[in-house]
Amino acid sequence: MAANNLPREVDAEQIFGMAEKEMEYRVEFFNKLTHTCFNKCVEKKYKEGELYMGENTCIDRCVSKYQQVTNIIGQMLSNGGRPM
Repeated sequence: MAANNLPREVDAEQIFGMAEKEMEYRVEFFNKLTHTCFNKCVEKKYKEGELYMGENTCIDRCVSKYQQVTNIIGQMLSNGGRPM
């Protein structure tokens, strides 16, 4: 009976490990995205507490492009370096 439980335990450990790696990847992605777009779009001298329209637009575009490029790179890596 113990032998029957072993594959399930291994599968559960693998799934947990994969979920943990996915979470680490997502946190790293978010941190890089935030740092990159903030440095690109927000002025160094703060004049107001809120982002103005130009900064908001820049951040929206930056995030969109960052995600697109990340998706393209992921597809290329999964296809052996060939773009889709």
